[in-house]
This record gives sequence, C-alpha cells and structure tokens, in this order.
Amino acid sequence: MFLGEFEYRIDEKGRVPMPPRFRKELADGLVLAPGVDRCIAGYSLEEWSRQAEKVTNASIAPSKRRRLGRAFFGSANNLALDGQGRVSLPASLREYAHIGEDLVVVGVNTYFELWNKELWAAEKVLAEEQAWQITEGLEER
Repeated sequence: MFLGEFEYRIDEKGRVPMPPRFRKELADGLVLAPGVDRCIAGYSLEEWSRQAEKVTNASIAPSKRRRLGRAFFGSANNLALDGQGRVSLPASLREYAHIGEDLVVVGVNTYFELWNKELWAAEKVLAEEQAWQITEGLEER
C-alpha cells in the first residue's frame, strides 16, 4: 500500500526522491503517467499491469478503447529508481502537472500521485471537506 504525504524538492537534474517506505515496492521499476486531476500518477510495475489489463479489456466501443489506450499508454513512462531512491521526472509530465521545484508525493493505496504543492493544498481541502459525505454513501459489506 502507498500511504502518506511527503514534500520534496526536485533537484537540478529533474530528479525527485521517492519516500523510503515506497522504495521496496518500486525496486523493480515504476510507471509514471498523467493523472486525471492534473497530477502525475505513479504505479509499481505490478499495479500498472493490472491497470493496463483493465484498459485493454474494457467493455467499450473499439474507437473509445483506442482513444483511451492512447491517453493511458501514450504519455506513460517506464522508469527506474536510481541508487539513492530518486526518479527522473520527465519534463512533459512536470509540465502537465504544473510541477516546479516543490512537489508533494501522496499515497493513494494501490498507486501514488505527484502534485504541484499549491494544487495539492487545494485538492486536500476539497477531499477533506467531502470525505465524510462520500463515506456515508459506502455500504458495509
């Protein structure tokens, strides 16, 4: 599980450390892709494979599957941590997520997100304000 919130600064070579507790799960590599909320979504290779299977086998029209595949796979980057637990953030993803020098890495259970610090602060407020309403709609199983 990816849990927690961690603030980092990108170095002059575009690298950012991954939280130490995430590194074991990312030791074989990771995939970074555009997230749906103007962030960067990060996946272990195992979780990326699960998500890719869902996209590939989605019960939608072929034209929509192609478009979804382009969006999902076309901007994704297969990367590796360096010896110090850092990953190089592709410039295209940094631009997409409006990430400058400072960013926040947020664990989201099966994946993690990298956020512009200010955008994360706004999203966190919304998430905290709405969480109680959302949880009321969950049924116990």
